Amino acid sequence: MKNYLLTLSLLAGMIPALAQDGSFTLQGKIKGQTSGMLKLSYPDTKDGYKQDSTAIKNGQFEFKGKVAGPVMAYIMGTVKSRGFDDPNMATFFIEPGKLSMELTNGDFKNLKLKGSKTQEELVALNLRKKTQLEQMRVLSAAYDKANMAYIDARKAGKPEAELEALKEAATAEKDKMDPLREEMDKIDMEYIRTHYDSDYSAYALSWKVSSLPLAESKQLYAKLSDRIKQSSYGKKIAEEIKSLEGGSPGGIASVFSSTDINGQPLSLADFKGKKYVLLDFWASWCVPCRKGNPHLLSLYSKYKDKGLEIVGVSDDDSNNEAWKKAVEQDKIGVWKHVLRGLKRTTTGYDKSADISEPYAIHTLPTKILIDKNGVIVGRYGGGGENDEAMDKKLAEIFN
Repeated sequence: MKNYLLTLSLLAGMIPALAQDGSFTLQGKIKGQTSGMLKLSYPDTKDGYKQDSTAIKNGQFEFKGKVAGPVMAYIMGTVKSRGFDDPNMATFFIEPGKLSMELTNGDFKNLKLKGSKTQEELVALNLRKKTQLEQMRVLSAAYDKANMAYIDARKAGKPEAELEALKEAATAEKDKMDPLREEMDKIDMEYIRTHYDSDYSAYALSWKVSSLPLAESKQLYAKLSDRIKQSSYGKKIAEEIKSLEGGSPGGIASVFSSTDINGQPLSLADFKGKKYVLLDFWASWCVPCRKGNPHLLSLYSKYKDKGLEIVGVSDDDSNNEAWKKAVEQDKIGVWKHVLRGLKRTTTGYDKSADISEPYAIHTLPTKILIDKNGVIVGRYGGGGENDEAMDKKLAEIFN
């Protein structure tokens, strides 16, 4: 009897240990499939991304691994594409402990998971977003169709005018989803503001913080529980806020040196003490960026002789020709242009010369206004103010 009680005591001590070291076991069943392979991807405890796979045996499968806490994972079966809309691909929250899953071949999106509190939060919130999510699926399919038409036309070498028309059509389909995203964003923000000890709140906020005003991001982070602040998503939020501080009003502009579109050296330091500089982070493929160029041209014409310089920083490192063509087509070669400096490597990306990184640029277009002393005095788009605020600021400075 003593040995039996001792065994129970040891087992009881092992259960918390399983969670403490981040270990998880995911056991599952899949309907409609008795064999084959499943793939699982998730952030692991080493700040990397784990790619795992397992065989399906008699409709059952098992994964084992370690995670730092609740994290978003991806599971894939026999997929026809790598797109998130594929019926045999889904996302879910994995976390330390013992988990069980039920999958259906051809319907991974409706997976059932037990053992993950964060997944339960996600499922409950998705029920609140049910109407928007159903509409999003329809609009997303329409966008995919329009975008594929553009891609096929580009591969076929169709005329530029036809390509532009197809790109505009795809963008129009994409824009239809914006109101639905805003509605779902409100639901998430309401949840974040009422659940400061939630791992889902931290996950959602980690994606939204770069588009929120810096003061609001700081306020929300300050209210998070100490447990959440120490989580992987909590740390991500803190890092993003620190990065945003370096690219927001009051911060010292990160000095960079590069080669411009004409092959000439260009350094941000060249303008210190001489001119205000508006850094315009854009790309040839960014439709809102291109649509905003006529307005930038009018601002440049109005203020260039009063001390304003614009430096376009393009996210076109992988396609220099598209960059140069866009500059020519939009007639924006009147100001300075450099590439972002992001280099693709065999293992990912080299950001050592990335101009965008110190300014926390995650959405395009984003504009950073720097005064003659090298101090940031404005951020517009991507967690900052709008273009109307930019116009007002420029008028205050030069008029």
